[in-house]
Amino acid sequence: MCKKYYMVRLVILMVFASCCGACDNAPDNEPKIETKINHVILDKGERKLFLMSNNYVVKTYKVAIGSNPIGPKRQEGDGKTPEGLYIIDRRNPKSSCYRSLHISYPSAKDIEYARRAGVRPGGDIMIHGILNGLGWIGPFHRLFDWTGGCIAVTNKEIEEIWQMVPDGMPIELRP
Repeated sequence: MCKKYYMVRLVILMVFASCCGACDNAPDNEPKIETKINHVILDKGERKLFLMSNNYVVKTYKVAIGSNPIGPKRQEGDGKTPEGLYIIDRRNPKSSCYRSLHISYPSAKDIEYARRAGVRPGGDIMIHGILNGLGWIGPFHRLFDWTGGCIAVTNKEIEEIWQMVPDGMPIELRP
């Protein structure tokens, strides 16, 4: 749900970042991780995404999530990031945010909940980089939760996640 109407929130970041000389200061010469990732965990409360190999944390990323972060996603437009077990089921190299990995929300359970409530469950929940053209904001995008329910990382971080996490990977989204 990386929509253009979230641009207003990012404009605030642009002003702040330009005053502070924003840049992603991660070293370019980090060693490549050779460990095979077998699942991904998002801890919404901590705003952290973990790439896991069995029960071992291989890599941790600080993230921004949906603009209404408390509770599970129940309907389209609620600004919530889902909670539960899903699959990373496809990728989009040309999304409106720099690269994206699609999460299999809504599940059958989510669809049934929405049907009973008389609402649409929504969809297009992704792990993605920053809105195209605004990648220079870097880690400052994490100053507040700004997505429509997605999980946002820096462009450099989504490049790394893109390489390490194949389609079909389980992802657990925890409160």
